[in-house]
Amino acid sequence: MALFVVAHGAWSSAWAWKKMFPLMAARGHQLVIPTLTGLGQRSHLAHPGIDLDMHIADVTAALFYNDLRNVNLIGHSYGGMVATGVADRARDRIAKLIYVDAFVPRDGESAFDCMPESTRAQRQSGAKDGPDGWRIPPGPMPADTSAEDLAWCNPRRVPQPLKTFDQKLKFQNGDLTVPRHYVYCTKHTPDDRFRPFYERAQKEAGWTAHEIVSSHNPHITVPEAYMELLSKLAV
Repeated sequence: MALFVVAHGAWSSAWAWKKMFPLMAARGHQLVIPTLTGLGQRSHLAHPGIDLDMHIADVTAALFYNDLRNVNLIGHSYGGMVATGVADRARDRIAKLIYVDAFVPRDGESAFDCMPESTRAQRQSGAKDGPDGWRIPPGPMPADTSAEDLAWCNPRRVPQPLKTFDQKLKFQNGDLTVPRHYVYCTKHTPDDRFRPFYERAQKEAGWTAHEIVSSHNPHITVPEAYMELLSKLAV
């Protein structure tokens, strides 16, 4: 049995991975997805002070209180920011880091720092133009998301607290040495903001790079293929 813990993406939560739970169980794997504060079933707790450190604390607390070890830690999209911080703070519990179409920050970088300028400006203006100035409206779902999945997802996607994108990640224990995988989703629009991280993973020591024929949310659009890949990467 492999243990997967997910740092989920922006505007999302554990609910978005519902197709993966039975696939994981059928293979004898365990899937744990802590819902980040202010999102999903914890959206009623949203407030302007929620930042990246709070989301890192959400996941590290889940590891500690559930005594989870030998973890395959998945960071999806924005969750790459969170997973990187968790791997820094809870190194003894992490066996592998698996980034899936995710930001991979260096020490001192924020999610905004990892985005193209056009995307950053769009996200910042989305919050600024909102009713309270601190919530980033959900971005669009990939074009190949089925009508059925859109009807399921859209009512559950909620705004993202601005500080989670704005706060810079500060490493507390030096450079990461845990084995790292990068999974790049190949079906992208021209705003291909994750390819630079995939290319970095192809060049830097400590990484292996992989591709999956999927748009940004393989846990929604191609769960079976995604499960096959994750099983190969797990410890």
